[in-house]
Amino acid sequence: MKQTFKILCGILICISIVSFTAKTASADAVINDEDTSYDRYIAFGQDLKASEKQKVLQGFGISESDLSNYKTIEITNQEEHDYLGDYIDSKVIGSRALSSVMVVKTEKGSGIQVETKNITYCTSGMYCNALVTAGLEDAQVTVVGPFGISGTSALVGAMKAYSVMTGKEISESTMDAATDELVTTAELADTIGDSEKVEQLVAAVKQKVFADNLTTKDDIHDAVQASANALDLNLSDDDVNKITDMMEKVSKVDVDVDAIKDQAKDIYNKLKDSGIDFSKVDTQGLADKVGNFFSNIFDAVKDFFTGLFG
Repeated sequence: MKQTFKILCGILICISIVSFTAKTASADAVINDEDTSYDRYIAFGQDLKASEKQKVLQGFGISESDLSNYKTIEITNQEEHDYLGDYIDSKVIGSRALSSVMVVKTEKGSGIQVETKNITYCTSGMYCNALVTAGLEDAQVTVVGPFGISGTSALVGAMKAYSVMTGKEISESTMDAATDELVTTAELADTIGDSEKVEQLVAAVKQKVFADNLTTKDDIHDAVQASANALDLNLSDDDVNKITDMMEKVSKVDVDVDAIKDQAKDIYNKLKDSGIDFSKVDTQGLADKVGNFFSNIFDAVKDFFTGLFG
């Protein structure tokens, strides 16, 4: 009876799929004592009032005097419109650049960790997905608003800060694909009402697209549908088409495939940490104990993730 209960709990875990957004929470920032400005960057919204900037600094956990340890840049409202204008109504973007981002370099192989404060629309997992697409790696990213704001514009700041920090130019097409991904994911999460599942869906689809080198719209569409089914996520045809169009654009970007695989594999590993190893589960025995319905659900999730990671 206890074993059956454990298996049932495992099924529920598989259906809900735990969040992968705090992928590298244990990574410590690596600071160069001789010149910390090359390891710590802040992109401030250009239109912050003095009082608002103080609130942002508090969100970052630093004071005005600490800024000497950071390289600071500004994000303009025009830049927000340039990158977001194709995806968000100009009235929503507004006339003031307020979103601010801190990017701190971390040790090699630590991945991307994202924290948000006073951000009401975009989640840390959404930023993480989009930033991987943009080519970011090994960084601690903190997104802060002076008060509750959507946070969509912060992606521009994060990409610009990382570009300055590394000296690596992020192409227009890459920035466009990452922006499209963030906005599409946020809109879908708002429609469905489950941001975690949408974050996981995007990470899983991206893994399948790059691992299998999918380039045609039909193949990517099938990957979206298969991923949604594995995560027990019911999408409308319109939702599937939106993700397909977005992912078709992402598929053309020069992305670090290993970083994408690590994101998706983190979901699988967390399930294993919970005592569920897809490669070792006897689903036929499960069917005998709890019925074909639950066994079939488990099989779908098992086949999907073992297909990703062998």
